[in-house]
Amino acid sequence: MTPSQIIVLATPVFFLLIAVEFAWGYAKGRNTYRLNDAINSISLGMLSQISAVFTRLFRVGIYTAIYSSVALFPDEAFWTTWYGWVIALVFYDFCYYWLHRAGHESAVFWAAHVVHHQSQDYNLSTALRQTSSGALLGWIFYVPMAIAGVPPLVFGVVVLIDLLYQFWVHTEHVPKLGWFDRWFCSPSNHRVHHAVNDHYLDKNYGGILIIWDRLFGSFREEDEKCIYGTRSPLNSWDPLWSNAEVYWALAKDSWHARNWGDKLRIWFKPPGWRPADVTARFPKPPFDITRLERYHPPMTRTLMWFGAVQFVVLLQGVALFLWYADSLPALQSAVWLGALATGLWAVGAALQGRLTMTEVLLIEAAALATATSVLGLVELHRVFKPLALGFALVFVAARAYTIRADGRFDLYLLAGLAFSLAGDCFLMFQGFFIPGLLSFLVAHLFYIALFKQGQAWFPSRRALAATLGVGALMYAVLFNGLNPVLRFAVAAYVIVIALMAAQAIGRATMLRDRASLGVAVGAGFFMLSDALLATNKFAQPLPMAQLWVLGTYYIAQILIVHHARPAASGQRTG
Repeated sequence: MTPSQIIVLATPVFFLLIAVEFAWGYAKGRNTYRLNDAINSISLGMLSQISAVFTRLFRVGIYTAIYSSVALFPDEAFWTTWYGWVIALVFYDFCYYWLHRAGHESAVFWAAHVVHHQSQDYNLSTALRQTSSGALLGWIFYVPMAIAGVPPLVFGVVVLIDLLYQFWVHTEHVPKLGWFDRWFCSPSNHRVHHAVNDHYLDKNYGGILIIWDRLFGSFREEDEKCIYGTRSPLNSWDPLWSNAEVYWALAKDSWHARNWGDKLRIWFKPPGWRPADVTARFPKPPFDITRLERYHPPMTRTLMWFGAVQFVVLLQGVALFLWYADSLPALQSAVWLGALATGLWAVGAALQGRLTMTEVLLIEAAALATATSVLGLVELHRVFKPLALGFALVFVAARAYTIRADGRFDLYLLAGLAFSLAGDCFLMFQGFFIPGLLSFLVAHLFYIALFKQGQAWFPSRRALAATLGVGALMYAVLFNGLNPVLRFAVAAYVIVIALMAAQAIGRATMLRDRASLGVAVGAGFFMLSDALLATNKFAQPLPMAQLWVLGTYYIAQILIVHHARPAASGQRTG
């Protein structure tokens, strides 16, 4: 049985214990759960597990290579005795202590570990909140075990034991446990570790044993109420940004630092360290625990139910993927990783009010349409591909009804989507390329009319020249692969899509707002998608062509649908 399958089998136990903790807290009037925070934490756990399908191969591969080359005592008979297992577990816990400590004392390790600390709640769902990037550098701390000769199988088992043990210590409902607290990582000891209180900061790193902290001076007993989270609050339910935020902050500071030594030191100094010149030019307010606010954007009851249902569906998808992941080709695993991560991101965006519920369904259908096309699941692809733009049409119609604005703008957008949907349907079947091309040509004419609303024709002559130039270059590449009929049809299409992109870019240069920029970027992705499609069909077959063609196509449509209506009218609707 693979580690992924063990996690799948353990998942019902995790959720049963979470339900018990919630019920206990509710009954005692001390509920420690919020739906949005719990979904975010468990989503990060799901993302960590599906990405671990790849990072585990990286970590275990390095461990196995070192073990095979330089192991000093590779006696499997010894390591699989009961005392060998105990020694291996204690050895692992010792190495884990130093990795965990590095995760708080060195910025690049904190960038990975911060994910586990971002929640401002402390409950069993917080235990599932895990990093997706920790294995990239974390393997370094387990090299001593490989050198000592701990077999890879034994290493993998003690990793799971140590990880599973740490689940139960993430609760506020278990008090101090006397002698147990002196030897083992306990709920009381670990609450201190998650707190941002001044004298709790960077304490109690032990995984199973707390004696490492007592030996190496990092122990602190719980003696005041813990305040949870990080000193630079995430303030987001986005699982992708959760993993990237500190890396991005470090990269920006490294870029801005004038001294080359500082550019490197930023990554290895303690978290929060910044060069003097960067601090002076880009100051940050000092941390004040008395002004710390809990991130909790408002949610309607409908959105709460929607988020919960979406979460359950995604959980089933992740469990199914993990069960078969180790037997899937790397390409299939990567495609499903992308589709599932997209779904988790979209649900998080809805919970914080960045996307409507219909937009989430649009994005999920688009991700599944792309994945099923790449993997050759033809019948499923024929379901999800029209469904994606179907949700787009519903979203635009519902938004237009809600704001009751001038109907022409939304009619143009609806017409563009309707003809795009027709083009999608034609292109799913052999022999319908020309009808599909004509459908998209008409769709782009409606998009041109849409972007013309309130603007001059092609306000930016530079944009017009650039898009027509790119189109001409693309047509030259394709020319020899086209028959006479297609040469005329493709020429007309290239001109129209270049004009569409020029109108969108020109509109952005005039309005200079985020929404019009989003539309312009979407138009650019439309040109890219069509260029990839044409290159693959008429010039040179591309590897994983459907991934690039459909991926860029759906990015284009989603950006246009989401941003096309002027910001002043962009009220939210489901």
